[in-house]
Amino acid sequence: MTNEKLNELSKIILDSCITVHKEMGPGLLESVYELCLLKELELRGVKAKNQVVIPLKYKGFELSKDFKIDILVEEEIVIENKAVEMIIPVHKAQIISYLKLANKKLGFLVNFNVPLIKDGFFRFVNNF
Repeated sequence: MTNEKLNELSKIILDSCITVHKEMGPGLLESVYELCLLKELELRGVKAKNQVVIPLKYKGFELSKDFKIDILVEEEIVIENKAVEMIIPVHKAQIISYLKLANKKLGFLVNFNVPLIKDGFFRFVNNF
């Protein structure tokens, strides 16, 4: 997928997050936002799936640890949802790990537990 297409999808994702946040407000469980965001993306004609398993591979071996991406958009963009008081370094490490393990270029860490969603929306890149 081209960088231009990824940037177009990024705008749709941000706008979808804003819509979900306006509709649901802060203070709910991560799983609520995940399902609402999935539906919002679907309503906009964007393919997305949730709880996508990515295996941990090392030197060609699949190790006994799987990770789950909250939402994978168009098989290309990783979204990690949070509903926390504040984003801490381990949350950033989580999205960076998912991008590398799944070999994806672009991801977003979204904390819905904020007064303004723009304050909880973080973009991460991997060889973008």
